[in-house]
Amino acid sequence: MNHLSNASDAELVRCIQNSPTGSPDSQSAIGILYDRHRERIFRYLCMRVSDRHQAEDLTGDVFIRMVANLPGYRDQDLPFQAWLYRIAHNLFVDEYRKQKSVAWVLIDEVDEIPMQEHDPQVSVDKDLIIEDIRQALEQIDPLQREVGILRFLVGMPIKEVAQVLGKTIPAIKAMQFRGLLCLRKLLETA
Repeated sequence: MNHLSNASDAELVRCIQNSPTGSPDSQSAIGILYDRHRERIFRYLCMRVSDRHQAEDLTGDVFIRMVANLPGYRDQDLPFQAWLYRIAHNLFVDEYRKQKSVAWVLIDEVDEIPMQEHDPQVSVDKDLIIEDIRQALEQIDPLQREVGILRFLVGMPIKEVAQVLGKTIPAIKAMQFRGLLCLRKLLETA
């Protein structure tokens, strides 16, 4: 077992910053950070772009930027996980500007939910609910949508969402509250 496998993100970052580039410890630390954060970054990007392969490419780009920018990273400014999401967000914005239009991926493509039953009616009902949610998400304010994705799909704490988006915690709470209210109203009328 690798001696770094139980290290915190901050300890892994310090190891990378203090080890010669390409050293076994540096490579191991990068691999551990990648393994820890890859799936959540990928899920976040899947909710933002229309193509699963594009989300995979962007996820790889996030970690390429991570490695390139780790020498200048300082954790007092932004916790590591929030810093990664900021990189992912910036890559998404760059991609959006290139394409000028982004379609949403169906929620069930992001996180396959195992079906307890194989009843066709249950499957149809689930698909209809997911489509209603997707359409409702498209109608709310983009920043409220971003907060909702980070909070509820990714599971990020409010403090980190605030850091990623460069907003205050009360502002994030307000956006989350307003976004959920809008979603509720939209879903009630669907």
